Amino acid sequence: MFSSTSVAEAGYKMKTHSGAKKRWRSLPSGTAFKRGKAGHSHMNVSKSPVRKNRLSATAYSNATQTHKLKKLLLPYGSG
Repeated sequence: MFSSTSVAEAGYKMKTHSGAKKRWRSLPSGTAFKRGKAGHSHMNVSKSPVRKNRLSATAYSNATQTHKLKKLLLPYGSG
């Protein structure tokens, strides 16, 4: 009743999430991801120096985000 062919052989492929692909980068260890924070590029006159420093810092993924990002960014072979 059900076909024994794999998903790739059947012609269906998962696609990488384009939004995540543009924002996140994998760390060399492969155990986490990093991204830059939004809102640091323009209209900085009205922002406090503390806020601008916080926005310039790198954001790292936590365990839950890493699990989801592996599915979004590496749908095949991520495990």
